[in-house]
Amino acid sequence: MDRLAVISAQSQRLVDVLAGVDPDRRCPTCPDWSAADLLWHLTEVHLFWGAILARNILSSNELLDIQEAKPARPQSWVDLVALRTDATDKLVKELAAKGDEEPLWSWWPADQTVGFTRRMQTYEATMHRVDAELAAGLPITPIAADVAAGAIDHVVDVMWDPMPADGDYRAEAIVELVATDIDQRWLVETGRWAGSNGSGRRAVRAQSATARATVAGTVEQLALWAWTRDDQVTLAGEVDAVESIKSVVKQGI
Repeated sequence: MDRLAVISAQSQRLVDVLAGVDPDRRCPTCPDWSAADLLWHLTEVHLFWGAILARNILSSNELLDIQEAKPARPQSWVDLVALRTDATDKLVKELAAKGDEEPLWSWWPADQTVGFTRRMQTYEATMHRVDAELAAGLPITPIAADVAAGAIDHVVDVMWDPMPADGDYRAEAIVELVATDIDQRWLVETGRWAGSNGSGRRAVRAQSATARATVAGTVEQLALWAWTRDDQVTLAGEVDAVESIKSVVKQGI
């Protein structure tokens, strides 16, 4: 896929959708945010990662300067839109100048490359576009099949995986995500962890096993469900396995 085109188009769609919305309207999928907060969040994200790329940041020790250099949130909608445009343009420009294998700091210890940032920004822009449409009370416009499939890959391999270093993990069930419109499936192992500072849910990709539950839907429905943006999938199987995967999703991204 042309990830840079996706980032640009999804980010612009978010702005276009929110242009006709009361800036104070709440986002149903991000209830702590107003429409203006959602636009500012995307702007902050693009400012942050654009700066990391521009400065070739390789260590978290170098992040303080970037945070301190971030501009203040504009007070007017017009200025906020202009800053978002500039931030996205710079992010895309920096991504275009670098290859996926080049080293770059990320919050995901297992992948410290430009490729991780390129993938993460593809799916984050897409899902926040969905947030904007839901905040505006509009139907969700289609997500391309390759983008949706990649978003599921990213959830399974990254977003559902983290736990503290001292976490004690216990597997619970094997669940299969089944796309009904394309020939693709994802086999995941669900479970829970407990550590010195709490507990939580986790899921990781399973290599081979018999699934005790399935989650079925179009690839777009599966992506929206996994990213907690919609719930149009069908869950079936053993009750405890179904509840285990539901708990992972409920925990959030």
